[in-house]
Amino acid sequence: MKKISINKPVTFLIAIVTLAFSGCQMFEFGPNAFERLPEKTAVDKQYKYTGKVIIIGAGASGLAAAKILEQNNIDYQILEATDRYGGRLKKVEGFADFPIDIGAEWIHNKPQVLNKLKGKKDNEITEELISYRLESSALWDGKALKPVSKKKLDDYFEGFTEYKFKNSTWFDFVDKNFAQEVKHKIQYNSPVIAIDYSKDKVELTIKGGQKVIADKVLVTVSVGVLKSGAIKFTPNLDSKKMQAIQSVSYLPGFKLALKFSQTFYPNVVSCKTEKGDKEFYDYAYKKDSKNHILGLLSTGSSAEEYYKLETQEAIVDSVLSELNLMFDGKASKYYTGEFLYQDWGNHQHTLGTWSTSLFNRSILEELNRPLGQKIYFAGGANDMYRQGGVPGAIMSGYTAIDRLFIDVN
Repeated sequence: MKKISINKPVTFLIAIVTLAFSGCQMFEFGPNAFERLPEKTAVDKQYKYTGKVIIIGAGASGLAAAKILEQNNIDYQILEATDRYGGRLKKVEGFADFPIDIGAEWIHNKPQVLNKLKGKKDNEITEELISYRLESSALWDGKALKPVSKKKLDDYFEGFTEYKFKNSTWFDFVDKNFAQEVKHKIQYNSPVIAIDYSKDKVELTIKGGQKVIADKVLVTVSVGVLKSGAIKFTPNLDSKKMQAIQSVSYLPGFKLALKFSQTFYPNVVSCKTEKGDKEFYDYAYKKDSKNHILGLLSTGSSAEEYYKLETQEAIVDSVLSELNLMFDGKASKYYTGEFLYQDWGNHQHTLGTWSTSLFNRSILEELNRPLGQKIYFAGGANDMYRQGGVPGAIMSGYTAIDRLFIDVN
């Protein structure tokens, strides 16, 4: 197998396209970077600190960092911009006979990473997972479907194993293993709009005027929020930090789930697009479900085209028209009229979908460089170990907290 490095956002679905055109390839992240994980993470260590730590953002990285502070009885608070925790992890119940992951969905790693994230020492995996070895897939160029051979799908899985949760979601995993321990420290509806670290203490300003004082601050907001300048830093972020932030690929996009009365589609259909992703996939694949749910993940140029339609209903109509072209009118025939739509690209507190798995060491180090040993950063883009996805975000929370306490001592 030929090893390559990928410098753009990569999901299992995107990799199928790459595989179909380029042959069997090994991606140096996720399961193929599992051995990069340190023997001990912050969850395995003990820390002492008498100051106050503020975490901005209650997504996967912020909740993971909070868990470490909670375990060590350190004074902390989480400021969350929305009315819920989880960030871009979100599940919807009741739409199907299984929970829908309308945010992050794939494990993008070996099952053992779940134990590593929890600090569990044995190899027994307690979560019920689906081996995401596809049985059928096709490429769509706007005119015709081109099947991807079963051999190529098998070759891909052997080179980059992929899994999903069977009867639960990433949100459930993070909720059970992180949020339940720390949610009592979350202050909701509290978007931070300014961080002043020019004095001994750090002063945070929340929209509406509330001031919060801290000794250390961990910023875990999305790259999209940092790119937008929604948070004013005093002193300003220097040019190297800003260039690193702006260099991270973080595309607009959404997820859509459509309910049908029959399954008429393969496991995955990957669509040709100029930039980003456009992938249809069977949400119910291996779920032992009686429902027929087709998902659409659209980012980059395809999402921007859909956004021009302005309403969710117009987007659904456009998607159904394209599916009718692919499958000889079966989409409209079997569509039940029920859909879910989650727009991460236009949500003011995410402003995008997911960040690039970074391989440029200097950019990665710059993203993680603290400001005056007071302001630290974590999130999917800050993943030092190339784990990707939610595992990378959680590990970045651990890494940032560990670095914070190294600086203290």
